[in-house]
Amino acid sequence: MPETVLLTLGRLPKALDIARSFAWLGWRVVVAEPFPRHLTGASRAVARSVQVPAPAQDQTAWLRAVAAVAAEERAALVVPVSEEVVHAAALRPFLPAETRLLAMPPDVLLPLHDKAGFIDHARAHGLPVPESALLGTTEAAAIVARGPCVVKPRRACSGRGVTKLAAGSALPLTGPGLPPLVQAFVAGQEFSSCTLAHEGRVQRTAIYRGSLMSGTVSVGFERVDHPAIEDWIARFVASCRWTGFIAFDLIVDAAGVPHGIECNPRTTSGLHFFETADIAPAILDPGVTPRLRSETHLQQFWSCLTETQHSFGDWPRFRANLRHLFGTRDVTWAARDPLPLVTMPWTAWPIIAAAKKAGVPFGEVATIDVGWAPTEEDAAPSAAA
Repeated sequence: MPETVLLTLGRLPKALDIARSFAWLGWRVVVAEPFPRHLTGASRAVARSVQVPAPAQDQTAWLRAVAAVAAEERAALVVPVSEEVVHAAALRPFLPAETRLLAMPPDVLLPLHDKAGFIDHARAHGLPVPESALLGTTEAAAIVARGPCVVKPRRACSGRGVTKLAAGSALPLTGPGLPPLVQAFVAGQEFSSCTLAHEGRVQRTAIYRGSLMSGTVSVGFERVDHPAIEDWIARFVASCRWTGFIAFDLIVDAAGVPHGIECNPRTTSGLHFFETADIAPAILDPGVTPRLRSETHLQQFWSCLTETQHSFGDWPRFRANLRHLFGTRDVTWAARDPLPLVTMPWTAWPIIAAAKKAGVPFGEVATIDVGWAPTEEDAAPSAAA
């Protein structure tokens, strides 16, 4: 009888990569997902999908529901996929003793998900990061007095709530809750990453940058080689003896020095550059080094199609987007498993509808119900002081 892996989200292409990899290895794949239908559920790699509560609305109900699925399915392994990892970190006491969880404990994971906690950790281990301080402190006022800066919620993702300020601008006020982070702007090239590690040793890192954007979220990706970034990541991973997936956003300055600006203790779109067949073996065996795919350019087709349509009339941008759309491989496409790409407008409709209603890009609402709950959110900046 094949072993079972339980994924704690199915709506994102990253989940599809993991599901396919385990299925191709002979495992049975089950997905726990708050939406009644989702991208990965359309895949022949998935044996069963189970609808569970949204963790941002009721974390305890979600933990109990996921644990019940794991017990019912006798899952050998639970793999968090995206923002729900901030809740999945607390799963261990709920799971059967024989079920492995691919997530660091809350006391390690949550401080790094906090943008201020990440900066403190990196700085304490000698890793370059932008000058940063909490809103409302004299240090924050000094940062904006010296140059341009950004003000960002400490637990949000996908660029939500980020404000850019020119040098000398008045800082916003802050309300109750976690004060936002004020961070000096570092001029340079921005890169993102996705790393799989085991006990502080990197198994593989993919470094990439956006080749086509939807708001602040990349929907087209270009993989690059950057030894200095790989070294920065390896040092960070070793400093916290990380096991599982971890990702970073970094800016490389004019001198070639990487500065870490955010940590995502989960997968990112960089996972698509891992050879799909190697993902599951590398998760199961830390001695496996997953290969990188031969393609250095990938895209999310439907999102790139939307951006191309929106650029109609801006002819230079439209032509560039059109070339990108028809010259780049989609991250979900597999000839032996075509339905996830074909059916995505239907399976992703709940997210599409929410994005249309809010008037924001797809990526900015895709994980709202599985990330931090509104009652746990950062203090939102209000009027300028």
